[in-house]
Amino acid sequence: MKGKELSALRREYSLKQLSRSSVSRDPFEQFSIWMNEAISSEILDATAMTIATVDADCRPSARVVLLKGYGPDGFVFYTNYESRKARDLAANPNAVLHFFWPELERQIIINGKVGKTSREESEAYFGSRPTDSKIGAWASNQSSRLASRDALEKSFEEMQIKFGEDVPLPSFWGGFRLVPDRFEYWQGRASRLHDRICYELTGSGWEIFRLSP
Repeated sequence: MKGKELSALRREYSLKQLSRSSVSRDPFEQFSIWMNEAISSEILDATAMTIATVDADCRPSARVVLLKGYGPDGFVFYTNYESRKARDLAANPNAVLHFFWPELERQIIINGKVGKTSREESEAYFGSRPTDSKIGAWASNQSSRLASRDALEKSFEEMQIKFGEDVPLPSFWGGFRLVPDRFEYWQGRASRLHDRICYELTGSGWEIFRLSP
């Protein structure tokens, strides 16, 4: 497709609207409302989110992971602690989560600081995973250079033989929790006059305000 044709692609947004008076006073409750609507709408991978990080040299990086838990204490995902995102977070704990649900014409952006979950929490989640997913965590040296696909599959087979069905939690694998200090809820509107409602943490609680689209 040529650049000119790409520039002509557009659509109007008109499904819903968003206002300061319509949102919950609690940004976590508002997130729960929208997440439940995304799941009930049977959106494929409704829990998928982009997490953006910055390394020690201020180089940004982004990737899609799955949200595995949330509540007033933050938003949880799991990964290899030796991966690129983990190394970024060790150097700079500030990160951004981004959810995009085009079927609902909605986005959520969540800023905050990230820290590791407890070992007990990581063990509880790891224990709930399918056996092959557990073995995959052991087989993959995430974000490192890989000689070939065959090398990865060989490592997987070796770990299958080593652990069988009793796969322990690796010391290099576990959860992270982002504790938010800012939320932005974005609802597409006609004529690109989108609704953007923000929550920002202050000394007295959450301040709610509207942003220009």
